[in-house]
Amino acid sequence: MLGATSNDNLKALVRDALLTTRATVICPFHPDVIVRVGDDAAETHAYYRARNMIESDGTSSDHEDLMDEIARQLSDAADGVCPRCAHLTDSHGWCV
Repeated sequence: MLGATSNDNLKALVRDALLTTRATVICPFHPDVIVRVGDDAAETHAYYRARNMIESDGTSSDHEDLMDEIARQLSDAADGVCPRCAHLTDSHGWCV
């Protein structure tokens, strides 16, 4: 099991891998909202990117820890659209 510092590093590494492969994006209007794009290929690419970054760094990480963190971040992300933007569109009748 990873320690607290390693766990924080894993979170940051996975977040970066998901964003740089476009598996997730940050809402341009709500920078605190991460949206899952739903691209399976990008999500797979993010896994390999994170795994390669871990291996090149020389740190050891359990495959299960990496998969758990990717799954956690993808499940925490909004699905396909920013819910705050969607709420504005629904309540005002105009697109953001």
